[in-house]
Amino acid sequence: MDAYQQVANKLQELGITFDVVEHPPAFTTEQADSYIEGMEGVRTKSMFLTNKKKTQYYLLIMDDKKSLDMDLFKELVSANRIRMASADSLFEKMQLPPGTVSPFGLLNNEEKDIHVYFDKEIINEERMSFHPNTNEKTIFISTTDLFRFLQDLGYSYQVLEL
Repeated sequence: MDAYQQVANKLQELGITFDVVEHPPAFTTEQADSYIEGMEGVRTKSMFLTNKKKTQYYLLIMDDKKSLDMDLFKELVSANRIRMASADSLFEKMQLPPGTVSPFGLLNNEEKDIHVYFDKEIINEERMSFHPNTNEKTIFISTTDLFRFLQDLGYSYQVLEL
């Protein structure tokens, strides 16, 4: 089963409706945004981060126009040093290549050892957009349904003021 179909099947199993836009591969949020102009929903970026010793992993979801203050994030999650996780770590933890990180990658995290964070600025948005484990599609899903998806997978999440 391909990566997108796995996501679509899980959402359908949960009775979650979503819109999907197919497009050429998008390697940046700017590229992805150009393919989904006019669609309702906050454009997100999902970052897969780790501490220096690679003992903690973090999935941070925020508005794609916002820059991350890594020092503030490190302070908020009480970590020593935080950096972007390597492509190898991303594949090991979520079976994803770079450029496709999203909450849907948690489907592949059998250890359930990734901490999920949302920037407070976006949680009141009605809908969010993500790559569904491929950068050739963008899914629009209601925020409440996304939280239900996470809960079904066994993940809690925290909201941070970044």
